[in-house]
Amino acid sequence: MAFLALGTVALDNVKTPSGVKKNMLGGSAAHFCMSARLFDDVHVAGIVGKDFPKMHLDFLKRKGINLSGLTISDGKTFRWTGEYKQEDLNSAITHATELGVLADYIPQITDQHRKMTHVFLANLAPSVQEKLLSMIAKPEFVGLDTMNLWINTALRDLKRLMKKVDLMILNDTEAKMLTGERNTVAAARVIRAMGPRIVVIKKGEHGVYVFGGDFQFGYPAYPVAKVVDPTGAGDTFAGGFFGYLAKARKTDQKTLRRAAVYGTVLASFNVEGFGMGKTAPLSMKEVDRRLKEYQAFCAF
Repeated sequence: MAFLALGTVALDNVKTPSGVKKNMLGGSAAHFCMSARLFDDVHVAGIVGKDFPKMHLDFLKRKGINLSGLTISDGKTFRWTGEYKQEDLNSAITHATELGVLADYIPQITDQHRKMTHVFLANLAPSVQEKLLSMIAKPEFVGLDTMNLWINTALRDLKRLMKKVDLMILNDTEAKMLTGERNTVAAARVIRAMGPRIVVIKKGEHGVYVFGGDFQFGYPAYPVAKVVDPTGAGDTFAGGFFGYLAKARKTDQKTLRRAAVYGTVLASFNVEGFGMGKTAPLSMKEVDRRLKEYQAFCAF
């Protein structure tokens, strides 16, 4: 069954110790869908400008991502320019953000989208995320991602939205910023009390922590010898995690554990190349092969 993902579809300019790439396909929704497509039929809701390269649109379509919710508007596509330093590949230094058509974006979706029961709100302004959610007739399972920008500038909107979602995914810095807690476990408990019944805290190279009230578990990151470009790793994780849940149509602890493992494995592919260079060619056969290696790595 298909599900809907809202987020940004962007053009990225990235510099890392491994090199420089310009005008790459990026954005929270694009990275999310590139991993989620491996599990279920995913439709993207977002906006790009008339300057968005046709080759990127064709590429997304070839990967099986449905673009019927993607608006193409007059103006310029959202662009992000950032850099990662060797001493801290977990943190991006933003040099420029050009909102373009994203500044006035109001989601435009089809009747098919309105009837979907599973929705993921990838990183975007909480007011836009809430607007999209209000268009869904009978949402059964809603996932939410956010970032420090919205915690700092749109906290009231974010807190209101959190009461309407089932799952929240964010990184450990954002979790501590949102709650004022210094401890990841304590932060997860506070976030769950704010609305989401499942809280997933990404810890970058240190793995992931999942809290569900009456259970909690964590996994380390897959050991990657060389990180080329971390851009989109968190969105790739979210796509694998939510995509697996959408396919399974259940959220018991066993299913959540499997989802976390798939998200972790997919994120490990993401960081090994620029943009979607490593995730776009993936098949489930390759993913499952690495998953077995990861299981052996985690076993004790």
